[in-house]
Amino acid sequence: MLRFDFTKAAKKELDRLPADTGKRIVEKIIFYCSQSEPLRNAKHLSAVGGKIYRFRIGDYRVVFEAEKNGILITKVEHRGNIYKRMLFDVFL
Repeated sequence: MLRFDFTKAAKKELDRLPADTGKRIVEKIIFYCSQSEPLRNAKHLSAVGGKIYRFRIGDYRVVFEAEKNGILITKVEHRGNIYKRMLFDVFL
């Protein structure tokens, strides 16, 4: 199983969501990380650059960095807001 961890900001974003939504997101992350090829379920975010990917979980997106020993989840946000904020962060 691929290891995963949250940044403080991503954990805070996850904690702000309704409990059932947060639980569903964590369960889906565990499911994806337990697959033999977890990145098969992810989409590479080439506009941002680097090894940045995202999982689609319902109306939410989980953005993460692929590392040698696992993934580091950097953002958990609704699909309507996440890409605007990510591009804003890139240009700062």
